[in-house]
Amino acid sequence: MAGNFFRVACGDCDNEQVVFEKASTPVSCAVCGTTLATPTGGEAEIEGEIVETVEAR
Repeated sequence: MAGNFFRVACGDCDNEQVVFEKASTPVSCAVCGTTLATPTGGEAEIEGEIVETVEAR
């Protein structure tokens, strides 16, 4: 499976969380519950700020 993992900063609480770029389910912030990624059928739409690429494949 090809895809990248991104460290995404939540826009509301600044929590950083690792998100798969092809997430198939909505990803919420573990602290405040804000949506960080929304699935689109391919690459997910990342709502937060991408801080870094954790692992590239």
